[in-house]
Amino acid sequence: MSLFLLIVLVLSIFCSMFTGTASTLSGALLDGAKQAVTLTVTLTGPICLWSGLSHTMAQTGLTEQLSRLLQPILKRLFPKAWEDKTARYALCGNLSANLLGLGNAATPLGVQAACAMAKNENGRASDELCKLVIMNTASVQLIPATVAAVRAGLGAAAPFDILPAVWITSACSVTAGLLVAKVLSKWVR
Repeated sequence: MSLFLLIVLVLSIFCSMFTGTASTLSGALLDGAKQAVTLTVTLTGPICLWSGLSHTMAQTGLTEQLSRLLQPILKRLFPKAWEDKTARYALCGNLSANLLGLGNAATPLGVQAACAMAKNENGRASDELCKLVIMNTASVQLIPATVAAVRAGLGAAAPFDILPAVWITSACSVTAGLLVAKVLSKWVR
């Protein structure tokens, strides 16, 4: 990825020199760097808050209680993985983080769940692993914390006024993804 970014940067510099827009490019580079720092600072607080909350939930046993609450759904979606305590814990934590709109906090747990699910598959992605990828990609969100933090940082008067749209689109995307996975699992073996 670093090589790709370097190539794009070098090509941009050459193109700007040939078209006579080098001053525009330098201004855009500086403005882009400033915006990157601003976005990072804007997201740092909410990420720390929700990551700390996630860690506290795990330490107090709330994650285990949540796994019992989510058991009927997750046990049907991931019957093999549900038997493995490591995979079950990671699945519940991953789903919890996604429900809170914390994709960055969900990623390590998703990777942990995927590794636990893939350990006996001989390098082949199981149907359950494909469902996990779909659920992480589409991610049902009840509280889009990261998006709300960005909106608040940009001056939105009501950063959470997007909730109904987020609920509808995330439910539709997860449902569509799981339906396609179900259909394709019957055709591809």
